[in-house]
Amino acid sequence: MTKVRVARWKQQAVPSSQKVWLLGAVLTVTISAIAQSSAAGGSATPSMKPGSAAPPAASQTSVAEAASTKENQAANPAGATGLRSQSYYHFALGHLYELSAEQYGRPDLATQAIEQYKLAITKDPTSVFLQNSIAETYFKLGRIREAIETAQRILKDHPDDLQAHKLLGRVYLRSLGDPNAGQQPGPMLDLAIQEFQKIVQLEPNTVDDHLLLGQLYTLKHDSADAKSQFEEARRINPDSEDVVLNLARLYSEQGNLSQAVSVLQSVPADERTPKINLALGASYDQTKHPKQAILAYQSVLDAQPDNLDAQRGLAEDLLSQNQADAALKIFQGISMQDPEDVRSFLRIAELERTRGHFNKAQAALQKAKALDPDSVEVHYNEAMIDEAQGHLNQAAALLQQLVDMTRHANEKYTADEKNNRAIFLDRLATVYREQNKTQQAIDVYKEMFWLGGVDAERGYQGEVDAYRDAKMMPQATAAAEQAVLALPKDVNLQLTLASQMADTGRAKEGVALAKSQLNGTKQDRVVWLTLAQIYTRLHRWKDASSAIDQAAKLGNTKQDMALIYFLRGALQERQKHIDAAEQEFRQALSVDPDNALTLNYLGYMLADHNMKLDEALQMVQHAVKLDPENGAYLDSLGWVRYKMGQYAIAEQVLQKAVTLIPTDPTVHDHLGEVYATTGHLHEAVAQWESSLQNYANSPAADAEPSDVSKVRKRLDKAKVKLAKEDAHATTAHQQ
Repeated sequence: MTKVRVARWKQQAVPSSQKVWLLGAVLTVTISAIAQSSAAGGSATPSMKPGSAAPPAASQTSVAEAASTKENQAANPAGATGLRSQSYYHFALGHLYELSAEQYGRPDLATQAIEQYKLAITKDPTSVFLQNSIAETYFKLGRIREAIETAQRILKDHPDDLQAHKLLGRVYLRSLGDPNAGQQPGPMLDLAIQEFQKIVQLEPNTVDDHLLLGQLYTLKHDSADAKSQFEEARRINPDSEDVVLNLARLYSEQGNLSQAVSVLQSVPADERTPKINLALGASYDQTKHPKQAILAYQSVLDAQPDNLDAQRGLAEDLLSQNQADAALKIFQGISMQDPEDVRSFLRIAELERTRGHFNKAQAALQKAKALDPDSVEVHYNEAMIDEAQGHLNQAAALLQQLVDMTRHANEKYTADEKNNRAIFLDRLATVYREQNKTQQAIDVYKEMFWLGGVDAERGYQGEVDAYRDAKMMPQATAAAEQAVLALPKDVNLQLTLASQMADTGRAKEGVALAKSQLNGTKQDRVVWLTLAQIYTRLHRWKDASSAIDQAAKLGNTKQDMALIYFLRGALQERQKHIDAAEQEFRQALSVDPDNALTLNYLGYMLADHNMKLDEALQMVQHAVKLDPENGAYLDSLGWVRYKMGQYAIAEQVLQKAVTLIPTDPTVHDHLGEVYATTGHLHEAVAQWESSLQNYANSPAADAEPSDVSKVRKRLDKAKVKLAKEDAHATTAHQQ
């Protein structure tokens, strides 16, 4: 065993003049050690592995006996003359001590090794090889200061000694700490860079050295020099996986994501390793190309079916592509392979909740909570489940706790803290709106102002929407004006104010404000979309159609085109062109079959015209499944049920819709129709009166005269009928 170790060790760089001498000395001592060990009844191949607590007794004595024998011989070395042979005798003995120290984990033998190396150096003080050897041993033993001093002494006389530079490089690397754990590298980083600069100068064709130097430059945020080293490594070995991955990572950290993808794609598809495909999938995710990412992750899993990172990436991308069933299956598999993966249980809970499987959602969430009871994501998902089940008070209480937990007195937050806080505030405000607690919702939105940026914009937008929901139009306009004053460069808020103006009798100002946001960039798409909606609400059909066409020219994705089809369908429906509207909506669904907005609109339109009721029901049910607490979707579902003659179900569904959107005049009208049909005229009258009241508070665009007239006629007719019934009842009572 010892002979094998020595043979492997001697492959280190040794000056050619010393190699023959060294081999002879090592073999002489090795053979002698075996002989001495055998004479003592021991073995030259101990059965214990390195790190064992205690080697066999006979083996423990073998090195010491060999040392004693050779020390006696050293006084009068037979067959060896001069200091040089004594030096290499001590070196070989020191090396045996070092091997035994490593094998048995004995520091006392390591100390003996050091002493023998020192004796070797005293006999041959000019040997760079011996000095490097003792420096290496110091490093292995953790005696860093002595290792550095020895290496520096070598370099003072031999500035191009590669082994000494490599040793110092490793010492400085070890001293850097772990940057991923937040440790700062400090001055050791510069020292490490200096050493590896010299190393690649002395040994220019070693890929690993260039990679390491490039990584050090990356740590120093010196992207140009890092790139230079990675490119040089790539020149030396174009097929190196590590080279490709490091170069791609550098581009990614620079924000040059397209170049990162290009580097990874440069490897032919049939030569890409799982690591390269995994990095490619992550890069596609960053560049918003989920379909390509799916293919990359699937390639990883073809080679490594149990690769959890690839499974996680694939599941997330499938979810983004509305392939919820496939994503759920993968998350369930991950949770079985890694029962401590909190994220997978959270995703399972989310997906089961959206399916309406609340018990399964709760079960998954409890597993996540057991693993991480303090997780804000766990508590947030608890609130979402409560909200989905209509337990709004419980949901609001949980969300308020999260808001309180994440509040900082100085209102200063990290990026992640700010993002989480914005989500909690926005959801709490939404729940308050569902409870018709307008002022509480507005107070919460105002807290988002302090977060700045896009979160502040969402807060201002939410405030305007809350006032609009409550039919408080003057307050909505004032809030929009305040938002524009606070964030004058925010195009979205300018467009919100423009829409508000158009809805409150200031159409000319609103259109002019919206048009002023056009600047010839991609941003113009959202401006044209807003103008299309403004024109539609103003019944300016040709202008609306032209604006939609302009927006269509600036779309890039299928989802962009689906929205264009939807807006064209809505425009046709508002003009009572039902067949044309249906065609446009179906075009939208061919592009995005799970778009809840389109499913709801088309399903409602078909039912309202007594067309294809079975298909209409399927569409609206799909929309409700995607968004179970959406009052507008529930209203459509109730109306379809009514049209199908399922009055009891219709009444139940519409009652829930009224609680969610109590200021919507259409929902009250529909519920009034159900009550009237089932003979509950008093309840019908109450609903129609609420409908007319809400129409009165609505913008003109939301109160079509024909719709208002129909409700008023139904109400008048019902009141007449009730009056007759009351008169008849009075007459009968008098008789």
